[in-house]
Amino acid sequence: MKAEELRTLQAPLKDAYKDAPEKAVVTLNAEGRIGEGLTCRVETGKALVEAGLHPATGGDGLAACSGDMLLEALVACAGVTLQAVSTAIGVELRAGKVSAEGDLDFRGTLGVSKEAPVGFRDIRLRFDLDTDADAEQLATLMRLTERYCVVFQTIQNKPDLNVSYSVV
Repeated sequence: MKAEELRTLQAPLKDAYKDAPEKAVVTLNAEGRIGEGLTCRVETGKALVEAGLHPATGGDGLAACSGDMLLEALVACAGVTLQAVSTAIGVELRAGKVSAEGDLDFRGTLGVSKEAPVGFRDIRLRFDLDTDADAEQLATLMRLTERYCVVFQTIQNKPDLNVSYSVV
């Protein structure tokens, strides 16, 4: 896709959101069903994923780990955002790889140590790009990718999170 095609595609959306900001607020959702054993079946919109315990917490490794899924969501969002930004600012990418890795101390989630955090301690996002862009263009590309990547910003800037339940 060329920059002009992207602008043409997004211009009516941007105009509509400027005129009616409430139209830009969209509620995304996900739903899962408690499965057999220690699993939860999640419909991704494209496939059914069965999530379960990571082997470091007693899982058998056959079900997807939600921690891996978080990193996968970050990679997917960052990759799409990087492509959109590179198109918009005219930085040609011949190829690229996006990877993420994160450090978990499973003592936290298993309740072995109250000092060990539950969740990722560190996450590293990496881009390996085949491009002729100069250092200034790459700095702009990275800055804007971070700024506009929904998953990156959500992880970096903790949103308000509410939990509720009902008995059915």
